[in-house]
Amino acid sequence: MPDPPRLETPFSADKPMSPKEMEVWQQQRITDTWRVFRIMSEFVEGFERLGNVGPSVSVFGSARTPEGTPYYELGVAVGRALATRGYAVITGGGPGIMQAANEGAHEAGGVSVGLNIALPHEQHLNPYVDPAHDVTFEFFFVRKTMFVKYAQGYLVLPGGFGTMDELFESLTLIQTRKTARFPVVLMGTAYWQGLVDWIRGTLLEGGYISPEDPDLFTLTDDPEEAVDVIDRFCQEAGIAPNF
Repeated sequence: MPDPPRLETPFSADKPMSPKEMEVWQQQRITDTWRVFRIMSEFVEGFERLGNVGPSVSVFGSARTPEGTPYYELGVAVGRALATRGYAVITGGGPGIMQAANEGAHEAGGVSVGLNIALPHEQHLNPYVDPAHDVTFEFFFVRKTMFVKYAQGYLVLPGGFGTMDELFESLTLIQTRKTARFPVVLMGTAYWQGLVDWIRGTLLEGGYISPEDPDLFTLTDDPEEAVDVIDRFCQEAGIAPNF
């Protein structure tokens, strides 16, 4: 069959499109216009519910980390340490290290929050999230806003693309001053050291970041030291939302 004709479009770009492509494009524009109301409702619910939680720390790490492994147990210790110091623990609500941090907070009698999202694989709400603090999102970008909005710090344990995304987004927001500076603590020196060396070597030596940028994060294996970093920040800067 011959290819469908490519036609001039009413759009600013010059790229020709087939009639079917233009039809799909226009239908999506209509859908997107109405989708803004769903997006707005997620922001409103997130601000209302997370604002009522109070001072929190967001914990990130792989959904694929099995229970009983060293990094899982580190996540439990992190959640426990945060709850003991009075912070609510915010995770993505899923399994792996997210579950571990919620478990530690739950066992310590603290506030355990899960910002859940439906994914094709991996994601289900773990049993250690407080039922009153289970917030489910459809849109990743709304969920990501809620992680940073009320967090007094980020604790980042070993993880994959999603964890790296949260890590570098937080550093970018701080670097560009789109949010207040807050502590970012990498936990698991054996896991993170190669990345840290690359940042301080390739990025810094190549002039891709500023000399002070590697100071935007701290590296440790000790949950108590990690929470100390956040406590010191709160004492010096005060407790407040980040933007």
